[in-house]
Amino acid sequence: MTLPGARTAVEWLVSTAPDPDACRWEWERSPLGVALLPAGRDWDVLIVPGELGRGALGVLHLLAGPPGPVLAHSGGGRVGFFVPPGTAARWIGTGVRGAGRGSWVVVPYPGRATGGVRWLVVPDGRGTLTEPAALELALHEAAAERALGERDGTP
Repeated sequence: MTLPGARTAVEWLVSTAPDPDACRWEWERSPLGVALLPAGRDWDVLIVPGELGRGALGVLHLLAGPPGPVLAHSGGGRVGFFVPPGTAARWIGTGVRGAGRGSWVVVPYPGRATGGVRWLVVPDGRGTLTEPAALELALHEAAAERALGERDGTP
């Protein structure tokens, strides 16, 4: 199944690859259906624990403007938010890992299911990224909601 806008998402992602043809080849012929793309030039990825990330994504959807691309590990353990380049090097947060310059990110073809990672928010093809300040606010809000739920005995 191809999601609406997948073609523009593909072109945007391929444009970030050092070898666009090799990226397309990996997506089309690799049994895993993923490609490795370099972080740090066009975007960084902030990786947070799954439950916190899904909560933050819910908060981001309530804020003005759509979030940028968001990946999730199929097991639900981690969520990755695409943010402007340089963000990973400046981000300080417990349990948050950054993929910036010198890092590579496993990226599935937009709209296609894979065994390891999946899109929670597919790239829009225009280069929209999650604003770091909005993500920080959303993470704080999600953590607070989670803490209140644990205090009240709800999961």
